[in-house]
Amino acid sequence: MGKEEETADKEDLIAQMRSNLAKVRGLRPASVPSETPMRMRLRAWQSARFARTYPELLASERYRLAAEFFLSDLYGPKDFSHRDEELERILPMLGKLLPAAGVHTLALGMELDIISETFDIAMARALLSQGQSLKSEISEAAYAKAYRACDDRPGREAQIKLLIEIGATLDRVTRRPLLKAAIGLMKGPAHAAGLGALHDFLDRGFRAFERMKGATEFLDIIGTRETLILQRLFAGHRAPFDLTRP
Repeated sequence: MGKEEETADKEDLIAQMRSNLAKVRGLRPASVPSETPMRMRLRAWQSARFARTYPELLASERYRLAAEFFLSDLYGPKDFSHRDEELERILPMLGKLLPAAGVHTLALGMELDIISETFDIAMARALLSQGQSLKSEISEAAYAKAYRACDDRPGREAQIKLLIEIGATLDRVTRRPLLKAAIGLMKGPAHAAGLGALHDFLDRGFRAFERMKGATEFLDIIGTRETLILQRLFAGHRAPFDLTRP
């Protein structure tokens, strides 16, 4: 990609991110405080479910950091509003601070945030309408019922596809020395400027995927299992998360 093409690509990505940032901030738990406890309970459940589905990845020396990154930054029970605020402040300078590949990674992460927050809202409301109490654990049956009640298979398939795309993008950018150098140089200034959450998100993802030295197997495992679980949930399988049961 030539310098002019890369600049145009970054400008388009930043413009889209500016629009998406407004969307995602309106979806964060803080925007509907009454639903926040159930949404955070739901996220904790989803994070624990991911850990149960991929124990061998979390135990693997090669894949552990990447699996933990998925747990902490893509499935984790966190409020990412601070990261949103940092991104909003840095958007005008983002094109100068990062190569197009780094901007693209952040843009994909924001797209996934929008999809995930939208589903978390729908799931939390479905659970509450089913009588789910904050004092009791969410059961697999209750989760499955709420999942089907939301009734958006294309959206769920898009969520898995985007998750894998983010992983594939991180895998590609780890082979770009300029991006590695840019992220390393950003650490001190980013934290000093109050942009630590944003820098750490990029740094964790980069280091996790760099350590794997190839993410094909890792992403194939996640894509295959998540798709199978989706199919079992929509089919009303009695044990959708226990992939040892036919």
